[in-house]
Amino acid sequence: MRDIPEGDTATSLSTGTLARRLGVSPTTLRSWDRRYGIGPAVRTDGRHRRWTPPDIAVLETMCRLTSAGVPPAEAARAARASASPQASGGPTPPRAPEPAAGPTPSRAAGSLPLGDVRQECRGLARAAVRLDAPAVEERLAAAVATHGLAVAWQEVMVPTLHAVGRKWASSGDRYVEVEHLLSWHMSTALRRCTRPPARHGDTPGPGPVVLACVPGEQHTLALEALNAGLTELGLPTRMFGAAVPAEALTAAVERLGPAAVVLWAQARSTASLPLARHLAGTQWGVKGARRRALVMLGGAGWFGRPGQGMLRPTAFQDALDTLAGLYGAESPQSPGSPRRERAFSRGPGPA
Repeated sequence: MRDIPEGDTATSLSTGTLARRLGVSPTTLRSWDRRYGIGPAVRTDGRHRRWTPPDIAVLETMCRLTSAGVPPAEAARAARASASPQASGGPTPPRAPEPAAGPTPSRAAGSLPLGDVRQECRGLARAAVRLDAPAVEERLAAAVATHGLAVAWQEVMVPTLHAVGRKWASSGDRYVEVEHLLSWHMSTALRRCTRPPARHGDTPGPGPVVLACVPGEQHTLALEALNAGLTELGLPTRMFGAAVPAEALTAAVERLGPAAVVLWAQARSTASLPLARHLAGTQWGVKGARRRALVMLGGAGWFGRPGQGMLRPTAFQDALDTLAGLYGAESPQSPGSPRRERAFSRGPGPA
């Protein structure tokens, strides 16, 4: 055991302090030390870990690489290899590899049950579990830039949020903070993809698409994704968001004369078939040429509920294609992939 250099003594950190600084748990730091040798070069007389600036630099590299989806063992080798050259002014640490082109088997990412997903999901999950907001933002922006909105939503955002929801449901309300952080930054990423609403007169079709959650429903992410996809095509939308009162939604439909109404219900307890039927039967226009809106039901809350005459798309792309078709528009097709299923009918997060 070597002595701590005098210059490092004042700047060395305890494990708890460093964990808070990096956004990881003290248990994670101890595990990395034990498994991969990513630990402090020195310890105090009481065998307590004291992390010096060179140690911290290695850990920062480790965090950066794992947040990009690099497996921990590989990230540890790269972080250790970067230590000596970096200290002597040599080459910078290796960059994280480019995202994989398709789904790859996932190792445990921050202990979340991801399964067979794209590599980007692993990095996004690890960043979320660490509550590393900057890394979450970077991963989401990179997914949208690389794959486009539809694929980023269906194959990166939704699988990761499902994994967080499963972990929450099985761990007694733990990981709630992870889901809230991830949801917030996903919403931010989707808003950045959302173009200003098109004016009704600038587009063909009978009226805008109305998107709303049923009364009592707070989950809006799937509607935000659909709204972003529709505005990307230049189509008119009116987004009303969470828990819209039935009277207000009815009044909006009567005033707007929409081409379609998309109703989201994540939970069965919030799915109101009487409201959906009422909106489907609402008419407007002059006598002899009255019209009705197409009603589309989204979310797991509608499963097993009879909704005759109303559409229930099972995938995000299907919903986008159907709504775009009302205006004679074509939506960008996502590449063939086994992960295209139920990203709209089920939606993100726990039901």
